[in-house]
Amino acid sequence: MQTADIVALVVYLGVLVVIGFWMSRKVKSMEEFVLPRRFGKILMITFSFGTGTHADEAVGVSSKSFTNGVSGIWYQWLYLFCTPFYWVIAPIMKRFRALTTADIYEARYGKSVAYLYTLVGILILIVDMGTILKAFGAVVQGSTGISANLAIGLVVFVFVIYSVAGGLAAGIITDFIQGILTVIFSFILLPFVLRAVGGISGLHQSISDPKLWSMVAPGDIGVFYIAMLSVMGLIGIVTQPHIMANCSAGRTEMDGRVGFMGGNMVKRICTMAWCLVGFAAIAYFAGKEIIPDQVWGHIAKDFLSKAAPGLLGIFLATLLASLQSMANAVMICSSGLFTENIYKKFAAGKSPKHYLLVARISSVVTVACALVFAYRVEGVVKGLEIFWVVGLLLGVAFWMGLFWRKTTTAGAWASFFGVAASWWLSRQQFFINAVAGLPASSALRFVMEGKAGPHIYLPWSIVFFVVCGLTLGIIVSLLTKAVDEKKLEKYYQLIHTPCRDGEQVVTPCTLPEDHLPTLKRRSIPWLGIEIPNLTLTDLWGFLAGWAYVFTLIGVFYWIITWGR
Repeated sequence: MQTADIVALVVYLGVLVVIGFWMSRKVKSMEEFVLPRRFGKILMITFSFGTGTHADEAVGVSSKSFTNGVSGIWYQWLYLFCTPFYWVIAPIMKRFRALTTADIYEARYGKSVAYLYTLVGILILIVDMGTILKAFGAVVQGSTGISANLAIGLVVFVFVIYSVAGGLAAGIITDFIQGILTVIFSFILLPFVLRAVGGISGLHQSISDPKLWSMVAPGDIGVFYIAMLSVMGLIGIVTQPHIMANCSAGRTEMDGRVGFMGGNMVKRICTMAWCLVGFAAIAYFAGKEIIPDQVWGHIAKDFLSKAAPGLLGIFLATLLASLQSMANAVMICSSGLFTENIYKKFAAGKSPKHYLLVARISSVVTVACALVFAYRVEGVVKGLEIFWVVGLLLGVAFWMGLFWRKTTTAGAWASFFGVAASWWLSRQQFFINAVAGLPASSALRFVMEGKAGPHIYLPWSIVFFVVCGLTLGIIVSLLTKAVDEKKLEKYYQLIHTPCRDGEQVVTPCTLPEDHLPTLKRRSIPWLGIEIPNLTLTDLWGFLAGWAYVFTLIGVFYWIITWGR
C-alpha cells in the first residue's frame, strides 16, 4: 500500500466516526436507536442496498464463478426470483407495526416462540456478520498481504464505535455514501481484468469448456438447484432480523416498498460484475494455484496498485463500505432483539437511558461472537450456506402462521425442531450412507462427492428441511390446542390495516385507536386459510418486478454470449 492508499482509508474511516457521533445527539430512546421511522425513498433504497450488499457476497460469487463458471452467479441470484415478492412483503412487514421481528412471532404464537426467535435471530446475525468478516479478511490479505485477522480487528473497532454511538440512523445516513461506494466496489475491477484477458471474446478463446459458460450447469448448479435456492431464499428472507428495518424505517408503506425492492434491484446488477470478475480470473490465473476466496483480492492487488496512486485505498474503502453498512444493521438489530424481547421482559420499569445502554452493550457482544465464527468457519462459501439454512429454522413457522389460522404455538415449535433435526441428520455420515443406498439415489443424485467426502446434494437437503418442518408443524398443530381467536383476529387485522403516513407506533403490534379502515379479507374458513388481499398497486409492482427479473437474465445471457 502506498501513502495515498492509507490517506484515502483514514479519511473515509474518520468520516464514518464523525457521522456516528453527530447522529448520537438525536438518539434518546430505544425506538430511535433500533428503528427510526422517518426516511424517504432515496435513503431507503440505499439503506436496503447497503444492508443487503457486502463483501462476503462478492467474494462468494467470484469464488464460486472461479471454480464453477458463470453458473456461480446463482450464489447470490438465489434471491433474484424472490425480488418481485419484496413489493408485497414490505407493506405487510410494516403493517405489523413491530419494533423487532420477534414482536411478530409473539403476536402470532406467544412469548415462548418470541424468545426462540430472538435466540435464532441473533444466531442468524452472528453467522451473517461472521461470514462478512471472513470475506473482508480474505480480500484484504489477497490484495495487500496484511494479515486477515489484523484487518478484521481494525475494521470491527471502527464500525463498533460509530454504530454504538449513532444506532440505525447513523447506518442509514452512512449507507447513502456507502451505497455509492459499493457500486464502485462492484465494478471497479471488471474493466481491468477483462482488458487483460481480451474481453468476452478473449474469454471464449481461453475457456473452451461449455459447462463453464452455461448459466445452468447440470453437474452442480442446475435448474433444480436454482429453484430450491430460490424457495429457501423466499422462506428465509423474512427471518433475517434486519429485514424489519428495511421495510419499516421509511415514513410510508410506499417508501418501504420502493426501498426494499429498489435496493435489491441494484444489487442484482452488481452481482453480474462479481460473477464476471471471478469467471475472467479462470483465464487470468490459468496455471496458478489461487485460493478461490482470495480471487477478488488478488485481482485488486495486480491491477489497482499499478493503475494510479490511492486507487487501491479507494477500493479498500469501498470494501469497508459494503462491510460496515451490513455490520451496522446487524449490530443494531441484534441489540434490539435482545433488549426488547428478552431483557425488558425480566427487567421492566427501567429508564430509557438504561435500556439504551443495555442495547449498546449487547450489540458489542454480538460482534464478539461474530468474530469467533469468522475465525472458525472454513470459508466464505461455507459460511453463506450455513447462513441460508439458519434462516429456514423459523421461516417455515412464519409463513405457516401467515396463511394458516390453525397453526398452533406447539406447531411452530415442531416446525423448528423438524428443520433443525433434519439439518443435523443431513450432516451425519450414517444418514448420508443410508440415503446413498436408496434405489433411486443414483438416478436422482441424492448424494454428491465433494472435497470433504460424500454429502447430500444441497437442493435435496433443502427439500428435506422444508418437508420435515411443514409436516411436523401441520401434524402437531392439528393435535394441539388452538391459538386464542382474539389473538388471531388481532394478528390478521394488523396485516389488513394499511399504515397511515407518519403513523407513530406506541406499543408493538398494536393498531392506533384512530386507524384506517381495513382491506377486504380473503379466506377459506373450513381450511383455516388466510390470503392477504392484493391491491392494484401490489399487482402492478409485482408484475414490474418479474419484468425486471427476466430482463436482467436476458442482459446477462447476452453479455456472456457476445463475441462468441
